[in-house]
Amino acid sequence: MAMFRNMVTSLLEHERIFTTTSKAKELRRWTDWMISLGKHGELHHRRQALAVLQNKGIVHKLFAELAPKFQNRGGGYTRIVKAGYRRGDAAPMCIIELVSDTPVKRATKAKAPKAHVEAAQAGGATAE
Repeated sequence: MAMFRNMVTSLLEHERIFTTTSKAKELRRWTDWMISLGKHGELHHRRQALAVLQNKGIVHKLFAELAPKFQNRGGGYTRIVKAGYRRGDAAPMCIIELVSDTPVKRATKAKAPKAHVEAAQAGGATAE
């Protein structure tokens, strides 16, 4: 239990940590619970969060910064991205991070100009 208290504190502080997949799946439950407490925002919920996190600065960050970001979200506050295997014991590793509302731009394949695509579909040759 103490390990997950430290891990959820680190995740809320840094908003991303690198750990094993099995720990990340359990940590997701703890983090979702803490953010749900932050969304309620009452004194009782702040004290419950402080009992787990044991760091007033992180509890303040949770209630003042993180919870308002997720106010319109019903759940699923974390994302787990697989990151390969650990060298020593081949344990599956991943990155667990808090999701953001801004979409992440991913690299896409370069598309051919539209004129070339239309000409190729019509079976005609393009003048180059």
